[in-house]
Amino acid sequence: MKLIIAAIKPFKLEEVREALTEIGVRGMMVTEIKGFGAQSGHTEIYRGAEYAVNFVPKVKLEIVVPAEMAEQVVETIQTKARTEKIGDGKIFVLDVESAIRVRTGERDIDAV
Repeated sequence: MKLIIAAIKPFKLEEVREALTEIGVRGMMVTEIKGFGAQSGHTEIYRGAEYAVNFVPKVKLEIVVPAEMAEQVVETIQTKARTEKIGDGKIFVLDVESAIRVRTGERDIDAV
């Protein structure tokens, strides 16, 4: 199994979710986050005062899928989250040693 962690622009969430559902992803965890990368934040003017925004809002997706499905999930996220502008996000893929469904005790792929 693989854990796919993606940080994307918030307005792309619904489009990515719909596309992942279409390819068979059955669940995901979503967290609102803030961060910076190549963007390094930006400067904004509010009521005439300039201030630095050092962290940019993003949405973090965490998805566990069978290993053979991971590349398709990554490609789907990459395609649907892309705006071709700086700050589109990052995707990380990690190995998952084990998964357990709390309610039933099912393990590994049956728990996902």
